[in-house]
Amino acid sequence: MPRVYKPGKVAIVLQGRQAGKKVVVIKQLDEGTKERPYPHAIVAGIERYPLKVTKRMGAKKLARRSKVKPFIKTLNYSHLFPTRYAFELEGLKGTVAAETFKEPTQREDSKKQIKKLLEDRYVSGKNKWFFQPLRVCCFLVTQGVPP
Repeated sequence: MPRVYKPGKVAIVLQGRQAGKKVVVIKQLDEGTKERPYPHAIVAGIERYPLKVTKRMGAKKLARRSKVKPFIKTLNYSHLFPTRYAFELEGLKGTVAAETFKEPTQREDSKKQIKKLLEDRYVSGKNKWFFQPLRVCCFLVTQGVPP
C-alpha cells in the first residue's frame, strides 16, 4: 500500500472535535505503536483560523485578526482525508514528538512554537489555502416529495 500521509502532507480531519479542520502531518506511524495498535499520525492543525483583513485596517487590528489558534493530536488514518497540498515543515518536525503528549507543559510549549511558526507563515503569504476555513456547501436533497 502506498504511503499517503508523508510528513508535510495537508489533510482534513473527518471525525471528532476538529472535524473539517486542516492539519499538517508531522509524523506518520503506519504500523502503529503498543498503545495505539492502528495506523495513525501525529498532526498539527488550526483550531481557529485568522480573520479577514482589509487595507483600511490599522496595524494593531491587523495583528489581532492575524492570530491563529493551533492544536496537536494523534489521529487515526481513517479519520483523515488527504489533499493534494503539502506544507514545508522545517520548523515543525522538532516541535512535536510522541513524548510531547505525556506532559501537559510540554504540550503547551509545543503549541506555542507551532502558533509562532504558523503565524509567521500566514503573515508571509505562503500556503494561503491552508489558512482559510474549509468551505462547506449544503444541498437539500428531496426524494420527490413536494414541500
